[in-house]
Amino acid sequence: MTITGPATTAAEADRAAIAAVPARMVEIWAKHDADGFAELFTQDGTLILPGVYRKGRDEIRSFMAAQFAGAYRGTRVTGQPVEVVPLAPGAVALTTVGGVLAPGESELSAEAAIRASWILVKRGDAWLLAVYHNCPRDPAR
Repeated sequence: MTITGPATTAAEADRAAIAAVPARMVEIWAKHDADGFAELFTQDGTLILPGVYRKGRDEIRSFMAAQFAGAYRGTRVTGQPVEVVPLAPGAVALTTVGGVLAPGESELSAEAAIRASWILVKRGDAWLLAVYHNCPRDPAR
């Protein structure tokens, strides 16, 4: 079945907005902008990284500010959408592959590569992260 008119336009706009979230994260990370990073999340959003659990924009902002000044200083991040799965009206699961590039690196090593799960929810016209979780892309050897 083909859908035409405003429903198709709205769906296409949503698809583009969803795909743009990882690109926004890449841009914000390049600036080492902890405030911008936290704004990608809902007010009560959750950030889960290996060994890390932060809940809410304030905790996420504080964590990323410390990381951008420490372990993530000078790094860049990559991420490309792989799959989008609708969960309910205004909610999707997005899977990406990418990782963190150390200063001076231009290619992502297998050890630094990750897979990430993003639960995005629509708030007004914006798609925000309710949950972000990542893990190593490849199984431990």
